[in-house]
Amino acid sequence: MPNHGELPELAATVLQPGFAGATAPDWVRRWLGEGLGGVALFARNVESPAQVAALTAQLRAERPDVLVAIDEEAGDVTRFESRLGSSRPGNLALGAIDDVRLTEEVAHDLGCDLANAGITLDYAPDTDVNSNAANPVIGVRAFGAEAQLVARHSAAFVRGLQSAGVAACAKHFPGHGDTSVDSHHDVPLIDRDRAQLEECELVPFRAAIAAGVRVVMTGHLLVPAYDAELPATLSRPILTGLLREELGFDGLIVTDGIEMQAVRRRYGLAGATVRALAAGVDAICVGGDHADEQTAALLRDAIVAAVRSGDLPEERLRSAAARVRSLGEWTTATQTATGARAVADSTPEVSVLGHTASVGFDAARRAVRVTATADGAGQLPVDGPAHVVEFAPPRNIAIGAETPWGLGAPLDDLLPGTTSVRLTEDDLGADPVATVLDGSAGRPLVLVVRDVHRHAWLADVLGAVLVRRPDAIVVEMGVPETVLGAVHIATYGATRACGQAAAELIAGTRVPAPAPQPLAA
Repeated sequence: MPNHGELPELAATVLQPGFAGATAPDWVRRWLGEGLGGVALFARNVESPAQVAALTAQLRAERPDVLVAIDEEAGDVTRFESRLGSSRPGNLALGAIDDVRLTEEVAHDLGCDLANAGITLDYAPDTDVNSNAANPVIGVRAFGAEAQLVARHSAAFVRGLQSAGVAACAKHFPGHGDTSVDSHHDVPLIDRDRAQLEECELVPFRAAIAAGVRVVMTGHLLVPAYDAELPATLSRPILTGLLREELGFDGLIVTDGIEMQAVRRRYGLAGATVRALAAGVDAICVGGDHADEQTAALLRDAIVAAVRSGDLPEERLRSAAARVRSLGEWTTATQTATGARAVADSTPEVSVLGHTASVGFDAARRAVRVTATADGAGQLPVDGPAHVVEFAPPRNIAIGAETPWGLGAPLDDLLPGTTSVRLTEDDLGADPVATVLDGSAGRPLVLVVRDVHRHAWLADVLGAVLVRRPDAIVVEMGVPETVLGAVHIATYGATRACGQAAAELIAGTRVPAPAPQPLAA
């Protein structure tokens, strides 16, 4: 006879809820004693490495094998360094360099920081192939637009992260790259046949699995080639048939945020949770916008009710819970073996030139590329304090609003007296060119953009300003699809490290990287 008395504990085991605050709330600590298998940390939970270490110690005191997860891509999407911006360049920059040993080194460096703070699961790397340049949510988060490039760097990132004792998570299965819709808002359609998916989207996931990735995150994506009705997170043909049986993945499957509109709008939080588990998911990530005990209780009770009604087989729930516990055992054993330890508050060592010495900053410097026209209208380095105009298009919702970016601050550090302004489309007014040029007279002008190819208003105003100031330096901190200006600098990301690398180049404190060579197949 089934022991239904265990169901609440099993249901709690498969949840990874978020919570508010820099310390563990009473309800989370209580739930850990009642079976809760993991938690998800967000920027709101992070003040410093030492504070995170104290928080995770609180959690581990209640359950030593608890999975402590964080969405830390070490790029524009950062939670661990959300207050300062990432000290690493992000995936697109690593793909532009195309040195898999460097990618592995950066990931290992990240893994050490996370493990030392007591984090055991990182929702990274982003394994998507950004084959659609109009993609509003992936972009610089991907290693690139070519499947084999993404595959080799995804595998390297997995190896580096897991060598530090932190479980890696390949996402967003089966591939979020070929879409112009953000799954935070609606259901993206991946309209490719199985052969096309095999040649592109699935290539990096196969590589990550071959590299031993411990976790795969589902994408809230409609992929009619495998399931014409249900998004991947809720699809048994995709999760059990494709991922488990065809690709041979036997690790933990976790959902992308179950509160995202792509699944929540139609099925509700509880309905999406039950359907995901029935389809083959092992863990439910929730808490980006629902960081409370009531939401966790709603999902736990819905899972229990679904088992009791027969909508969710009990063996499916037991299998999911077993995978959660198995991963917890692996992270506990691996971090013990690698010597991960709690860290004290510290500030990265800074040289007299203001350069932060780390593998991440060095990688960002290697990534920067400069395109200059032959007419010599622009110049590097500049000859004095500059005026920086940062154009701010609508934010990618995956990137925290609190995360700083740009060139004004780092360039002012190197060239004191540099001024800066940040403008949205609404700030441009009736005379956008005059608005942009205000304050730039007699100064070098630096125009900072993100994904100019996706924003017609930005391309228009940039072109008009360059007519008036052909000497202006354009810095693209997104995907460099469009090259404008006499001097165009591509950083392949907007992290703190990327901004520092571009500022050094403009100020003349380092030599530009050589022009990129064609990438190997």
